[in-house]
Parts: sequence; structure tokens; C-alpha cells
Amino acid sequence: MDATELRERCARQIDGFSGGYFTDRPWLREAFLAVPREHFVPDRVWRPRPKGEAGPHPLLDRTADPEGWLGAVYEPTTPLITQIEDGAVRPDGPAESSEFTSSISCSSVVVKMLHHLDPQEGDTVLEIGTGTGYNAVLLAARVGATNVVSMEIQPDIAERAARTLRQYRGDRDVPLVVAGDGESGYPERAPYDRIISTACVREVPPAWLEQAAPGAVIVTPMVTPFAVDALLRLVADGEGGAAGSFVTVVSFMRARGQRPYRPWSEVGWFTLRDLDVRVDAGGQRIRLH
Repeated sequence: MDATELRERCARQIDGFSGGYFTDRPWLREAFLAVPREHFVPDRVWRPRPKGEAGPHPLLDRTADPEGWLGAVYEPTTPLITQIEDGAVRPDGPAESSEFTSSISCSSVVVKMLHHLDPQEGDTVLEIGTGTGYNAVLLAARVGATNVVSMEIQPDIAERAARTLRQYRGDRDVPLVVAGDGESGYPERAPYDRIISTACVREVPPAWLEQAAPGAVIVTPMVTPFAVDALLRLVADGEGGAAGSFVTVVSFMRARGQRPYRPWSEVGWFTLRDLDVRVDAGGQRIRLH
């Protein structure tokens, strides 16, 4: 299969997932099918080994195995790792370390997050975690490139993403890629109608709330006490607050400034002692008391 056929097959596979991430989002399907994901994937990336499987993470090399590399690009549930240990591990072969620090998220998660973000035409968008630039170009297809600001904490990754976006967009406008700490946001373009992070947080940064317009949607992965990350969707009140709920389980790399562990009580989580358990003929119910 060529890239177009693989992209179409990937979209069909995502259609079959519970939730139907393209449902009611025709723009998202159109953008997914139009944007060549392979343009945004480096020639050498690691494929994470399956959970529970021993051994190193294999390196995929576009030059050595173009078919294998391209097939992995369009596996809907396979993220591709572009950096390990903040760049200390070179992409020269299989990697033993699982300290992943940058990636291009798997297609199904990209689509899922954009589905929940639900940007509207003309919205202003702040993206935290540019990575390869793939998310930014999908957002640009919906809201317009000049309405997208994408922040990347590592300057060389930001530079590479900006270059990749310019190569893809050609003479057209490109999203603004900013090298900086995404937890601080980008006040120069605020307020934003949509804020999306591909870096997992323990606590929503106050700057995001301060830079969110009234009714703005914020989508970010969050660390939880339950050994999984969860995708959080908030609606901002425009006055520095927001409310929402978790929509699904995900797995993401930590925001660099939020890697150190903090007690759950410090970041707003309840403890097991805060739970009441009731069991009767109607079943088991666990609630906060």
C-alpha cells in the first residue's frame, strides 16, 4: 500500500473504535485524510515494545526499511518515539531506556483529542507540546494557520517542527511555533478559544486559565492516582477558573516542569479515606463522602 491507501485504512480502523472519533467532526476526517502524517515523522524513530514484552525498543529506519517505517506511521494505536532521555539516547539502534521524552502520538489518540477539543472555524488555539508539528497542521486546517500558536520547550525540536511546517505549507501561512515553557502559555496572543496540551500535567497551570477566553475548551492529559493518565476536558469561565471532567484513559509523557512527584492532596485529589463504599442487592457503589 502507498501512503494514501494506508491513511484511508487507518481512518477506517479509527471509525471502528468505540466512540467513533470522527463522528460529527467531518472537518477532522477531511484534514486527517489530506495531511501526509509521514511528512511529520523523522526518518528514525523508536516503536515502543508491547507492554509486558522484554527487550529493547526497536528502531525504525526509513532508509533501511521504508515499507516497515511507513506501515508503523499509520498503525492507529502505535505512537512513535522521537526522543529518549531528553536527547541523551541517540537514534542509532534499539533503545533499552523507556524514558520517552518526545513523540508523535498514535493516530487514534490525536483524533480523539481533537474530537474532544472541537475547535470551530476561526478559533484561536494554543497548543502545548509541538513535537513534530503534526497536530498543529491539523488544527490549522480547521481554524486557519495564523490562529494557531504551538509551544515546544526544547528549542531544537521547536526549530525542526517549524521547518517541517514551512516545508509542508509552502507559500501558505504557517502556525507560529514558539520555543518556551508551555506551562506559562503565550500571553502575546491571548485570549484563546481552545487550549490543548500533549504534555501530561499533575496540575493545570494557572497561565492556561488566565489566557482562556470565556467558554474556552481546555484539553489535557492529567496524571491520576490510579496508575493511568486521563484526558481532562475543561470549560473556562474567562475569570481564571474552569470546570469539567475526565473523558477517557490515555498515556502521555510528563510536562518537564511537572515530572517530580507531589502528594496527591497537594494537587486536589481525594484520598481513599474520602470514599464511602455501599454494597447491597443493587450492587456496589463507591462515592466521595
